[in-house]
Amino acid sequence: MQSSLEFVLLMLGSAVIGVVIFRYLQLPSILGYLAVGVVIGPHSTGLVSDTQSLEGLAEFGVVFLMFTVGLEFSLPQLLAMRKIVFGLGLAQVTISIIGSIIITLSIVFVLPQLGTTTWQAALAMGGAWAMSSTAIVSKMLAERMELETDYGRRVIGVLLFQDLAVVLLLIIVPTLAKETGDIWLIIGMALGKTALVLVLLLFFGKKLMSKWLGIVAARRSQELFMLNLLLMTLGAAWITEQAGLSMELGAFIAGMLISETRYKNEVDVDIKSFRDVLLGLFFITIGMMLDMNLVLQYWWLVLLIIVSAFLYKFALAAWLTRLFGASKGVSIKTGLALAQAGEFSFVLVNQIAGLDMVEPWLLQVTMASMVLSMLAAPFIILNADKIVMRFSANEWIQQSLELTKIASSSMSLQRHVILAGFGRTGQNIATLLEEEQIPYRALDMDLERVRKAEAAGANVSYADASRRESLVAAGIHRASSLIVTFANINTALRVLYYAKELAPNLPVIVRSYDDSDFDRLKAAGADEVVPEVIESSLVLTSHAFMSYGVPIQKIIKRVQAARASRYAKLREYFHGETDAVPTDSDSYWRLHSLRLPEGAAAAGKTVGELDLPSSHVEITMVRRGKERIVVTDDLVLREDDVLVLRGTSEGIAAVDELLMK
Repeated sequence: MQSSLEFVLLMLGSAVIGVVIFRYLQLPSILGYLAVGVVIGPHSTGLVSDTQSLEGLAEFGVVFLMFTVGLEFSLPQLLAMRKIVFGLGLAQVTISIIGSIIITLSIVFVLPQLGTTTWQAALAMGGAWAMSSTAIVSKMLAERMELETDYGRRVIGVLLFQDLAVVLLLIIVPTLAKETGDIWLIIGMALGKTALVLVLLLFFGKKLMSKWLGIVAARRSQELFMLNLLLMTLGAAWITEQAGLSMELGAFIAGMLISETRYKNEVDVDIKSFRDVLLGLFFITIGMMLDMNLVLQYWWLVLLIIVSAFLYKFALAAWLTRLFGASKGVSIKTGLALAQAGEFSFVLVNQIAGLDMVEPWLLQVTMASMVLSMLAAPFIILNADKIVMRFSANEWIQQSLELTKIASSSMSLQRHVILAGFGRTGQNIATLLEEEQIPYRALDMDLERVRKAEAAGANVSYADASRRESLVAAGIHRASSLIVTFANINTALRVLYYAKELAPNLPVIVRSYDDSDFDRLKAAGADEVVPEVIESSLVLTSHAFMSYGVPIQKIIKRVQAARASRYAKLREYFHGETDAVPTDSDSYWRLHSLRLPEGAAAAGKTVGELDLPSSHVEITMVRRGKERIVVTDDLVLREDDVLVLRGTSEGIAAVDELLMK
């Protein structure tokens, strides 16, 4: 009998070793957890024989996973992608489930020796197989900078709908297992209760959640904020469980409520460690359920299910994507990206196992097939382009013809400007270049825009500027400069990557919306980054100066000085509730004002005595009454002084606590 300490050490040690090995092989951590569960489980080495206590804890991993899904729920994003999410996504999930029911019942009818099954069980298993791996696919698309491509947007749109569909499936599946009463009446009652709980929580919970989080955050205690977060998540899960629904639904709703508050990003960071650890335990318990002896006994069936499920999901997703207007190449790549099982497949399988809806041996075979399909996913996505070119001659010919057309039209150009993107910004630049008789070649992915502009005589071609071949065809080796007009950071980074690889000395000028990605773009090789928000501030200020009578030469010097300093004085500002938080918000510098109250620890001390973490924060100014005081080490601070801090959110929070305690 293992002691509690031995059990914890075994779990932690196994998890660390498993994840390290799989990350070294550049495979997802989830597969490492599953492998650990298989190895230490009761069906293998037997190092862990009692899994019941672990399953209870691991169940909270799924609760926090659903909380995160709710937290990432964005109504504006769903509306912006509604055609993909509620068109392509809905069709993929619905037809996947219907097809799975028909195929499963047909196989059982033809091969009765495999056992009997009901349409309810087939529907539940179809729902599990309809899911794809958000963790694997989104990570690989991000690494390959394909999130903003036509193919990437379609894949992410389908994954978004799958995340929503799993909430509904977690409600429906338990009702399918009930043998008494009218099944449709039971499902209707479950959905009715769900709608009622949603209305009550969303209607009353939104304002209450925002106010309560504000009260807790005002206490400036990270410990209290974390405890409150756990209480709200598990409290919402308890409410829905008491209503006869799943805990996961309550966690999802709690996440949705918090996503509408200004604390969303802070909550996401705080909950991540809990979610990842508990989710890791969940996947370890799933691995423990696998009996490898049984899987090896039915190896032929495992292989048959993998191949059949892959081909079915691939063909369906590719066909639907083509039906929704994508090219053949994009359709094939989308099908390949969605052909594997996903994390929520195991969540649903675990629920099915607990309800005894499917025979245990068949569940074992299904789980093994899902694991292997996820193992194959990274390699399939990495080679998607090669597969497309091999099986889609039209795609290869179309791309080759387009590149040939670009190359032939760019052949005579020397010291020209390449415009990556021909939206409003790109067209404005092209107009000014034409006035100076400077040649240019523009690349854009909006076919309608390209056709209209070409007909009007613009030097623009239909091509993806974030592809190496397109830049070569546009004559990047002979160009005088490259201007990236995309506002999207990921697309811009991809263009930069290939531009610097092909022509390291070529000047590259990149447009950005604001300065939040300034350092990333500079680090990626951009010679100049033009933040629209800051540049518009300079233009507006210039007009104000002229109205005030400031000499034009002085205005020009001011603007030039701001640009020469890389906008140093303009890059930090006081953040409000409506300001977007950068993705790397922990390292993003901002301004913060702090008034020293009566009894503050810093009052009576000099600035030099404060021992500030200089690498993360600094005091830029002290305001005393109406007087602005220059900060020096020997400046003595007083009660009621207003300190203007400049630094990262982490540094400012640390100094805030240091000065106030």
